[in-house]
Amino acid sequence: MDVKALIEHGDKLFSKRTTLVSMWQEVADHFYAERADFTVSRTLGDEFAEHLSTSYPLLVRRDLGNALGTMMRPTSIDWFHMRTMDDDGEDQPGKEWLEWATQRMKRAMYDRRSLFTRASKEGDHDLAAFGQCVKTVELNKDATGLLYRCWHLRDVAWCENEEGKIDTVHRKWKPTARDLVQTFGSKVSDKVKELLIGANKQPYREINCRHIVMPADQYAGEYLGKGKAKYVSIYLDVENQHIIEAVGQTYMMYVIPRWQTVSGSQYAYSPATVAALPEARLLQAMTRTILEAGEKATNPPMVAVQEAIRSDISIYAGGITWVDSEYDERLGEVLRPLTQDKSGLPLGLDMQQNAMALLKEAFFLNTLTLPQNGPEMTAYEVGQRIQEYIRQASPIFEPLEDEDNGQMCEATFDLMLRAGAFGRPEEIPQSLRGADIGFRFESPLHDAIEKQKGQKMMEAIGLLGQVLPVDPTAAAQIDFKTAFRDALSSVGMPAKWLRSEDEADAIVEGQQEQQQAQALLEDLSAGAQVATQVGEANQAMAA
Repeated sequence: MDVKALIEHGDKLFSKRTTLVSMWQEVADHFYAERADFTVSRTLGDEFAEHLSTSYPLLVRRDLGNALGTMMRPTSIDWFHMRTMDDDGEDQPGKEWLEWATQRMKRAMYDRRSLFTRASKEGDHDLAAFGQCVKTVELNKDATGLLYRCWHLRDVAWCENEEGKIDTVHRKWKPTARDLVQTFGSKVSDKVKELLIGANKQPYREINCRHIVMPADQYAGEYLGKGKAKYVSIYLDVENQHIIEAVGQTYMMYVIPRWQTVSGSQYAYSPATVAALPEARLLQAMTRTILEAGEKATNPPMVAVQEAIRSDISIYAGGITWVDSEYDERLGEVLRPLTQDKSGLPLGLDMQQNAMALLKEAFFLNTLTLPQNGPEMTAYEVGQRIQEYIRQASPIFEPLEDEDNGQMCEATFDLMLRAGAFGRPEEIPQSLRGADIGFRFESPLHDAIEKQKGQKMMEAIGLLGQVLPVDPTAAAQIDFKTAFRDALSSVGMPAKWLRSEDEADAIVEGQQEQQQAQALLEDLSAGAQVATQVGEANQAMAA
């Protein structure tokens, strides 16, 4: 695929989403004013929200964006854990290695230089407003650590393959000539080099470039046939029609989580802003009307007699309005406020409160709070509250955990594994070699789901206590060993704290053997006493 074909392919992807970009601009104007530069250009110092009458739509989007990060990636706990897709295939060394690799990966992600927190925060607010975001996972320039970045949706277009997965991404990029030479050196075009030499230097002139990631088998350039990479990363100078660099990649460096998708489109939508956009428009209109009505109520328009007023009307504090002294006041007041009907003002305020409540509900802010468990509640009541919370919160977190956290962690693990961050391949336990490594995430939703195991066990024990007096054999129906291990895992007990099943069985067998030996000694001791007593009895009888 030559330069022209690559540019034409990207142009088609960008042109197909022109109307979508206009919709993103409308959404940003109401909910994400800081990001409202899809179709307009902004300069430093512009006031973001000067066109709004109320900032409440901005606040609900801000609260949802902050809640997504807090709920899906709580920093107070280890919010992700490595695991194999077949949990039964994990032995104790494998579990300990997965825990060690999880901690190593977390330290690399939260390194200050990786910018993970910054990119995640920007992505959360893009998800809340637009239903998708674009992030990249890569090594930094010196290959000494990870680097995460979040890109503007305006500059990125993508397409799906036949399986519905994003495999081609085009991103517009405008670096300066100076940055382009510092990054790629002599690989840049001669025209870019000329901007840094000679009498007419322009080191800060922006160059129209693109970054493209696509399947390697679809790229017929120099890279074809080299290595086993699935993708090829292409840096393209569009202005000079020059391929700067084309290298293979074993993973998709672009992470594009999508909240709610619609069949037939590779782009997603935010269910929050889709429902809230009409209410946001209505709230802005109502707020302007109520503000105007309130201003009229406190500073009413005036009625004046034309020829009787001899100066400008001064209705401010301490103002003086001059009136003709010959005016006959029996004809009416020379200056009076215009009579108004203020009965509709309370109704307008009630309508405004209703619109604000609907906005809060549209952004799921009324469903993100965990239910409070009072000491007077029974175990059944607590379980029912947790079930209700799960039903309300699942539509928010289930798609985002797989789309956002899942893609981000998988791309990070693949990159670190290829870079040797987890040691040599032979150091990986035998049970994990060739296994499909996945991730399990911790969140208030998952905590509520996992805690049900312990709750179910306590309910089973309570039920068993009521049945045992009637049927003493009922305890044999429950595998307490498996239930207890599952309950310990549900509370997040580390694998190092928990003995393997073989070790636990060995200890149990040792205790049983010790009990049997003790019982045997007691039997032998009892037999010896009986023999002694029998011997003494025989002697007595003989005597």
